[in-house]
Amino acid sequence: MHILLLASAFNSLTQRVHAALRDRGHTVAVELALSHDGSLSETVRRHDPRLVVAPMLKTAIPEDVWTAYTCLVVHPGPVGDRGPSSLDWAIHEGAEDWGVTVLQADAEMDAGDVWASVSCRVPPTGKSELYRGEVADAALAAVLLAVERFAGGAYVPRGQDGPVRARPYLDQSVRRVDWGEDSTETVLRKLRAADSQPGVLDAFLGGAWYLHGGHPEGALRGRPGELLATRAGAICRATADGAVWIPELRPRRQPGQPPTYKLPATTALGDRLPPLPEAREATWTDIRYREDGNVGFLSFSFPGGAMSTEQCRRLLDAYRSACERPTSVLVLGGPRDFFSNGIHLNVIEAAADPAAESWANINAIDDLVEAVLTTTDRLVVAALAGNAAAGGVMLALAADEVWCRSGAVLNPHYRLMGLYGSEYWTYSLPRRVGPAVAERLMREALPVSAAAAQRLGLVDQVLDCAPDAFAGEVAGLAARLASRPAVAARVTAKKTELDRLQRLTPLAGFRERELARMRRTFDDPGAPYHALRRAFVHKERPACTPPHLAAVARGGPAPCTADVTGTAPSGVSSGPDH
Repeated sequence: MHILLLASAFNSLTQRVHAALRDRGHTVAVELALSHDGSLSETVRRHDPRLVVAPMLKTAIPEDVWTAYTCLVVHPGPVGDRGPSSLDWAIHEGAEDWGVTVLQADAEMDAGDVWASVSCRVPPTGKSELYRGEVADAALAAVLLAVERFAGGAYVPRGQDGPVRARPYLDQSVRRVDWGEDSTETVLRKLRAADSQPGVLDAFLGGAWYLHGGHPEGALRGRPGELLATRAGAICRATADGAVWIPELRPRRQPGQPPTYKLPATTALGDRLPPLPEAREATWTDIRYREDGNVGFLSFSFPGGAMSTEQCRRLLDAYRSACERPTSVLVLGGPRDFFSNGIHLNVIEAAADPAAESWANINAIDDLVEAVLTTTDRLVVAALAGNAAAGGVMLALAADEVWCRSGAVLNPHYRLMGLYGSEYWTYSLPRRVGPAVAERLMREALPVSAAAAQRLGLVDQVLDCAPDAFAGEVAGLAARLASRPAVAARVTAKKTELDRLQRLTPLAGFRERELARMRRTFDDPGAPYHALRRAFVHKERPACTPPHLAAVARGGPAPCTADVTGTAPSGVSSGPDH
């Protein structure tokens, strides 16, 4: 069928639905609901879809659209749940089980007939991580079932005859943390329900800040509300009965000022931060290493998947230390959620010299990728529990094998941020998929499902499991890999091949050619990258749907020139991710 996706942003779920429907042979176009001038109705008529699906839509579908076309809306709640803060309330109230409903759009929001509903667990994690994990799994299953039922022509959607629970927007009066009274469990629940947007508004050190992310601390203690320590850019704050780590802060927006954005907590506080100890033995950290027999596991988890200069350097140090251990297999990647999305655009935007910080960041991640590419004494596995994009995909491709959870989405391209790219992609991507496919992936700049990535050769194994089961599945596979007698021969062959490559076309040449183009972009104030970065960081809405998303429309999309010269990139989420 020809299916049109209506969305407020090309966020993670919209990308996953887009990729999965294309995998199943449908032609899929995307239109972003960006204006209230009635143009959306004309746009939908121009596409003339067989079916309209709205994976993430914050505004109502116009009546003349849902009366002319079957419009299926994805609601991140079980049947009967209504309101704009569904997941927020579920986490805030400590729900253990939840669900996703695909319903038909009609005059009342979230009240239409049900085409499919799938349940899911609610693990103790942040809202955005839950949204990209368990909720996205349930949402995709529900969308595919609803599309199949629609295509069959015989299914009659059922009305919502059961109890209805309509709840209002979860505002800051409910989210507020009472540091003197709230337990660690309560504080974590409030922080997790507000991640990644809108955050929990708080006031301390003479400023108003939105708190983003939250992790428990098992050892440090202090007066409730007291700042206790820092670690890896996060701050530790005492609760009524313990302490929590807060990785990111966002200043409250002042009237007349541009939107603010998240930064590592210590960076956001700057000179306001009092002298605090850097906790070395604290419970939480963003980089961990452990061993199980002949397998080393280097786990890392950075907010939003972005990797700043400092984070890349710390991860490189940890990688080098891991390579000193007597293991035959080294696994890279966190247990859940993002693998990596490449350089940290927010930190770059906040720098006194964004061009210089861009250069430092790309060299830091290149150093990390080079270390992985030149590891010749063991096998390296990249384990992608969740999504990866741009340089994050190329970091994974530097490994000997890439294992990916079935729910992950890959965006192996750079051009939507106005960049040529680095991370040795001109070596690793063609080596994996061939020059023609590599060129197509870069040119099309579309998301790729885990299944499609395996067919293309980007991924070696796809693990069809729940988010919480991925780490265990990877551990079992890695143990079996390390036990095979062929591992030693593979390591020897790997070293021989790298030595041959270094004689013919040294890796340094790939890096030099990529960085020469990147340097010209960074040093040119008029290069699209700078405007695109600012638009992405400040969450500016694009002027119109980028052509590469709407291009399969029958008769062609509406005229629009927003692409690498537009106001926001669309290969990564430029809007809310929940």
